[in-house]
Amino acid sequence: MARGWPSATSSSDEPARGSAPTRMRLKKLYSSREVAAMTGLSARQLQWWDANRLFASAIASHKTEAGGYTERRYTPLDVLELQALADLRHRGFTVGRLRALLETLRDVFGVRLYEAIGDGGPLTLFVGGDRIYARAADGRLFDLDTPTQPLLMVGEELPLRPVTARERRRRPTPARPAVRKSGTPSRGRPPAAE
Repeated sequence: MARGWPSATSSSDEPARGSAPTRMRLKKLYSSREVAAMTGLSARQLQWWDANRLFASAIASHKTEAGGYTERRYTPLDVLELQALADLRHRGFTVGRLRALLETLRDVFGVRLYEAIGDGGPLTLFVGGDRIYARAADGRLFDLDTPTQPLLMVGEELPLRPVTARERRRRPTPARPAVRKSGTPSRGRPPAAE
């Protein structure tokens, strides 16, 4: 995926082997439903993250004249950051750790998360076990739990994986087996005892 932008290929437009991927135009804003589809987060998670100030949408939901509500809207950079946060969440990092990560990047290093994803920015984020590290452009490595002083590296390097922003689709929930008129589920199992 290109640095700085949400995935530009659509799963419905997957090319045949050997052909070039189909590209779509980037949008200025994405709805919360589109973001949920691209990140693997649920719409409810996005709503909770917004309400609890973990990650606010670019345009908040507001009441319409008809009495309903509009969807929250996110910029392409927001989508990129949410994809990285979803990846970290998928790796087992708690919401509190994600909040601390965003605050550390902002308060200590003066960067946003999208600037620390991939190479070329002032920082590059890595995950090693249950720790998040940042490598500065000058090569210094910081443990983001205690980012006040760079780590002194002696011996072998840590096995680190870069934090990535990639499209992650939610898995569909398995459908319940249909119940036939006879009262038995379609998979031939006897009905559950009442």
